[in-house]
Amino acid sequence: MACHKIFLAISLMLVVSMVNAVDFSVFDNTGNSPGGRRFRDEIGSVSYGEQSLRSATDFTWRLFQQTNHSDRRDVKMITLFMENGRTPVGLIEGIADYVRLKAGYVASHWVGAGGGDRWDQGYDVTARFLDYCNDLRNGFVAELNKKMRNGYSDGYFVDLIGKDVNQLWREYKAKYGQ
Repeated sequence: MACHKIFLAISLMLVVSMVNAVDFSVFDNTGNSPGGRRFRDEIGSVSYGEQSLRSATDFTWRLFQQTNHSDRRDVKMITLFMENGRTPVGLIEGIADYVRLKAGYVASHWVGAGGGDRWDQGYDVTARFLDYCNDLRNGFVAELNKKMRNGYSDGYFVDLIGKDVNQLWREYKAKYGQ
């Protein structure tokens, strides 16, 4: 009889663990691109990516003290898609901070207009540069954002304003005496 109770307890634990199990998958859509090769050479394989997702999820559950399945949101699958995004990260961060700038949520530590070393430095620097570009052409940032849905090209600045991004950066810096 004790053997049946142990079997029942183990069976219930397995069923509960399967109900709350999370499937992890990684799709590497980078092909033989430089970024794809770098990922595989320096980071590893798709199976390593799945292992990393599992480790990150377990770490997060421990960090937020969600050791019991009932403490966690019921998530069935976590998927990572590896893509060939060539958009400068600083531009993406800059667009986010541009929204903050326009909403009036400028942090006290932000550089002033004209500050920074590169237009794609990111965050406050790029936000201020984008604001300058938007002053040259109203709606510039919205149009740039639309164009970036399928990738990125420095040529978007020429398309939208008629000037190379590096020329715009030089003019921006000169305007503010930098």
